[in-house]
Amino acid sequence: MSDPAPRALYAGTFDPMTLGHLDLIRRGVKLFGSLLVAVAENRSKVPLFTPEERVQMIRDEVGDLPVEVVCFDGLVVDEARNRGISILLRGVRTFTDFEYEYPMAMTNRRLNEEIESVFVMPSELYAYVSSRLIKEVYAGGGEIQQFLPPAIHTALKKRLTSES
Repeated sequence: MSDPAPRALYAGTFDPMTLGHLDLIRRGVKLFGSLLVAVAENRSKVPLFTPEERVQMIRDEVGDLPVEVVCFDGLVVDEARNRGISILLRGVRTFTDFEYEYPMAMTNRRLNEEIESVFVMPSELYAYVSSRLIKEVYAGGGEIQQFLPPAIHTALKKRLTSES
């Protein structure tokens, strides 16, 4: 029996996926029953992992959940429309996140009036965790394992060590 069609889309670069992302994925599944996690090929960022590597890492972490993980390039509203999804799940950790997310949600709605953005706050344990911050902490010699699933921690350390 296959998983039900995703009822919400959660998009991001996930470079790498953190425990905060995983928390939001679990919250999304609880709210919507199933989720499409869409890994963006963001050309304005220089990712450590290829889109295919990020997709596989997320799949490995969410295998027990009704989650489909795909890669996409382009506008998230187009990806949602193409997949028959009208809800975008977005994580909001801080006021700064909201200030960034609000105009994006309004633009997405203007591009496709069928799209609704739903903002979810993460667990307080992950309210400050971001992929960018984790990479900076590691580059500065700090320990990052408490922010990442174990397999992703291992992959990130290997990648960052090989780039040094």
